[in-house]
Amino acid sequence: MTKDTTSPASAAEIALDWHQAGRGAALATVVQTWGSAPRRVGAQLVVSGDGRLEGSVSGGCVEGAVVMEAQEALADGKHRVLEYGVSDGDAFAVGLACGGTICILVEPVGGSMPVDLLVDLVAAQKARDQVAYEVNLTTGIGAVLREAYPERMRLDRSGVEEDGETFVAVHNPPLKLIVVGAVHIAQALVPMAQLAGYDAAVIDPRAAFASPDRFPGVTLLEDWPDEAVAALGLDARTALVLLTHDPKLDDPALEAGLRQKCFYIGALGSKRTHAKRVERMLAAGFGAQDIDRIHGPVGLDIGAAGPAEIAVAILAEMTAVLRGKTG
Repeated sequence: MTKDTTSPASAAEIALDWHQAGRGAALATVVQTWGSAPRRVGAQLVVSGDGRLEGSVSGGCVEGAVVMEAQEALADGKHRVLEYGVSDGDAFAVGLACGGTICILVEPVGGSMPVDLLVDLVAAQKARDQVAYEVNLTTGIGAVLREAYPERMRLDRSGVEEDGETFVAVHNPPLKLIVVGAVHIAQALVPMAQLAGYDAAVIDPRAAFASPDRFPGVTLLEDWPDEAVAALGLDARTALVLLTHDPKLDDPALEAGLRQKCFYIGALGSKRTHAKRVERMLAAGFGAQDIDRIHGPVGLDIGAAGPAEIAVAILAEMTAVLRGKTG
């Protein structure tokens, strides 16, 4: 059965596991789309030597044809660039009569894709490193690059470069949301963020607030916030949201966040409350450039009323900052 395993991290890890188990593995990746193609660029399908599939490159309509090509790639070790669409004689046979066209790169592990390269890619993902996989579509030669293609990394946008030959696959770690304060806003924000793809955790030393009944299925930490954020880890894919209104709880986490590369830091409170917060951070030794990273009052100004609407405003602002928009 085909599962919708389109995460680059999971696809790469599955391919490596299958190869190391002796089953063989080929990675098929959507590199370009035109029209109403069903899958976005970067979507992946993993094909084993014994015909097992994980993931999807088209929602089912061209998988059969891609699997045959993947099996041939495993046999000869060479990459393939496939194109399916209404202009092809095979369009109806593969099910793309809806007007879409997709271009798919097939790479056999241990062939055109060296095993060491895939090992490096999987290791980077497990370490939550932001990496780009760059491959020449003509030669099939690829490389794992760090601190490359910053605009693509920020936008989570894989694609073909202007030269028409270089495909860049973005391998970002999952987004992470850390909320300090298990309050009503957090109860609304956390499930919204999870729907948007965030791994979420809530910190509150007050056990009555941070209870599984109020946050079912969510990682809860009752530690002091600075200790808790250190345990969870803060990086460039982390949003830190402070909701307690209590400097004794918010400030330790805020200081930890300002020392790290969190892409978003938001703090609840009025303009007057935020002004006092700024004074405390200045007194703690942070400069104006650091303090300007704090979004306070938290969330876009949409006239939000009530916890759910405030949560919408916060998630919208997080998204805008992540994608480089002003909101």
